[in-house]
Amino acid sequence: MSNATVETSRIGWSYYYGWVVLSVAALAMVGTLPGRTQGLGLITEPLLRDLGVDRVQFAQINVVATLAGSVFCFGIGGLVDRHGSRIVLTSLALLLGGVVIAMSSVQSATMLLVLITLTRGLGQSALSVVSLAMPGKWFRRQLTWAMGVYALVMSIGFMIAFPSVGALVLARGWRVAWAVVGAALCVGLAPLAWLLVRREPETNAELEVLAADRSASTANDSTLASALRSPAFWVFGVASSLYGLVASGIGLFNEAILAERGFPPDVYHGALAVTAITALVGNFAAGAWADRGSLRRVLIVALLLLIGALIALPHVSTTAHVMMQAVAMGLAGGFVMVVFFSFWGKAYGRTHLGRIQGVAQALTVCASAIGPLLLAWCAETTGSYAGAFYALAATLALLVLAALVVRVPAGAEPHIA
Repeated sequence: MSNATVETSRIGWSYYYGWVVLSVAALAMVGTLPGRTQGLGLITEPLLRDLGVDRVQFAQINVVATLAGSVFCFGIGGLVDRHGSRIVLTSLALLLGGVVIAMSSVQSATMLLVLITLTRGLGQSALSVVSLAMPGKWFRRQLTWAMGVYALVMSIGFMIAFPSVGALVLARGWRVAWAVVGAALCVGLAPLAWLLVRREPETNAELEVLAADRSASTANDSTLASALRSPAFWVFGVASSLYGLVASGIGLFNEAILAERGFPPDVYHGALAVTAITALVGNFAAGAWADRGSLRRVLIVALLLLIGALIALPHVSTTAHVMMQAVAMGLAGGFVMVVFFSFWGKAYGRTHLGRIQGVAQALTVCASAIGPLLLAWCAETTGSYAGAFYALAATLALLVLAALVVRVPAGAEPHIA
């Protein structure tokens, strides 16, 4: 096998085994669907009717579950380092699948809180951390290109998963759909991880690819403390977090938001697919632009797109309007994803990147927990979601001004002296 790997590495990068591992990692990210706000949004309306839970109570459950689930982020990277991606990914797929199957039979709000907390912790937190860590174990010099392929596979997976699960919810009910999703994790992702994922590069050729970029200097890398003293950290961190707040709030209640405008559930499911497709376009467009230019500009364009999408949402009146709004949300999300995964390493170096990005991730988790509660409170208080959208658009406009003037570290601004 070693000789084959050496030979194929001379033929082209597509035969490097890291690409197999990366593909499984991207599918694992798709497997986080039941632990994500957008995935939970697929079953929110029938679940609320079934259990007799009101929106504010459900938003409160979501806040507690998301914040408690974020604790699962801590220590999971150490497990991967000690035991390898294979065993950790397989175990998480089985555990998450079992919890999702159990959730399909839930009968009370108390058990719903427990099970959503576990899906958040095992899916949104732990499985996401493992999925994102796996490419870093196999790629250094080609990491940017590798993450582009990762985004492609992940986006295609979500584009298939969202409408498929949504159609199953409409046809057979949320309980059957959730049981099928749980079974897919147990009998699909878990065996795939066990059979295809290797702990680390094994052959000389694979090790040479991995080591190609390890000689870069780290003398100017920032510590966590110095990064936190940088205004740019907070501008980029808060901007990314506010996108997460918007996406989680709209993702959880989008069916109700569109119903307020007179649209049936199938329009909501179609909009999810459009958002996923355009997010992929945004990934590649922003990646190509940021590779040659400024992450500041990428962020500003993302925020402007998001402002436009928020202002437009209370006024959509045709399916075409909904899809155009979904395009804007998707492009903004694709841009923000590139900024979030690229900025910290470019601006502050790799030496303390895990700690720095961990704080940034904590900001996004907290924001994603608050988003649905904010929207639910606004709808309960005013009878409409529109006020929340206008307030968030105004806040994002202030962040655009901050992004225009903040001093950004040179690594993230290659065109600025």
